[in-house]
Amino acid sequence: MKTIFLDLATINADNSHSTLDCDNVLTIGNFDGVHLGHQAMLKQLQTSASEQQLATMVMIFEPQPREYFAQLKSDPLAAPARLTSQDEKLALLSEFGIDTVVIAKFDEAFRSLSAAQFADMLIHHLRVKSLVLGDDFKFGHDRTGDSEFLRNYGLPVTNLQTITDTQAVAEKEPLTLQDNRISSTRIRELLAKGDLKTAAHLLNRDYTITGEVVGGDKIGRTLDFPTANIELNRIRPALHGVYGVDVVVLDAEGKIIPHAFDNLANEGKTGIAGLLEHSLFGTANIGVRPSVDKPNDWRLEVFFPEFSGDLYGKTLQVRFLHHLHDERKYDGLESLKAGIQQDVVDLLQWRKNAD
Repeated sequence: MKTIFLDLATINADNSHSTLDCDNVLTIGNFDGVHLGHQAMLKQLQTSASEQQLATMVMIFEPQPREYFAQLKSDPLAAPARLTSQDEKLALLSEFGIDTVVIAKFDEAFRSLSAAQFADMLIHHLRVKSLVLGDDFKFGHDRTGDSEFLRNYGLPVTNLQTITDTQAVAEKEPLTLQDNRISSTRIRELLAKGDLKTAAHLLNRDYTITGEVVGGDKIGRTLDFPTANIELNRIRPALHGVYGVDVVVLDAEGKIIPHAFDNLANEGKTGIAGLLEHSLFGTANIGVRPSVDKPNDWRLEVFFPEFSGDLYGKTLQVRFLHHLHDERKYDGLESLKAGIQQDVVDLLQWRKNAD
């Protein structure tokens, strides 16, 4: 999969020159989470590209538009929590065989494009011949751009109707669902209340976060619960609390490294096997750690029972499987230690029952 970083500051004013070597069918959006609604769009993109003998192209935005506007107001936490970081999003899109992903820098210049300027950029700079869009897609600084505008501009558009959760999971395990639109917002709401099961159905996979293990404040070590502090790569996460998780180690290409934890273990302390192959079971705390009194310090910390080894610098993918409870504030470190100890006991019991 080819990745292009689109910065208007580097594009010629007339958009007449393209470095691309093929014509494309394009879809546009945040694709945060790459959920079943997005997946339906990607499948239609593949179908349209095959019919027209064109390549597939997806345009995403960095930062996401609502993140940009929140930053303008000096209130970054006003933006929705991210489901997927840029790298996670790219990894998911690559699984669908997309030929090119355009990462558009969303800034003042980009948001100021008129609908006509935006369409010109698609035609001349990105070699777009047709598009696949949602039925509510709008663009241009005046919001006058839509599918009909593009058609009148000479760009054929295939519109995909909204996908609902009951349509998407009708053939799967029955859930208590309403006929609601599948959206990143809905999945954020599910994750926020710990409903991993329904979120997983709408994502078509368990929810995961991937990041590098970095240095922390080592509070867990002083409590006899040393944790791996995993980079979130987002302003704040979409879920909070204490979870049972499966964790794998990824290589530079995002592939799972077989038996990675066994090879990293010290003194034979190889930990407790996870539910998935090559994974290790862990207990995770994600959020602001209210007992430590650092309200804006969002962390993902994972404790691996019965494991000892150096994980610094490793890229871990954390798969959230069981929500135990929301974050709790404890009175003092001894109370916190007792709370963590009970969480580990409870989650180990869940792991035992999950076999």
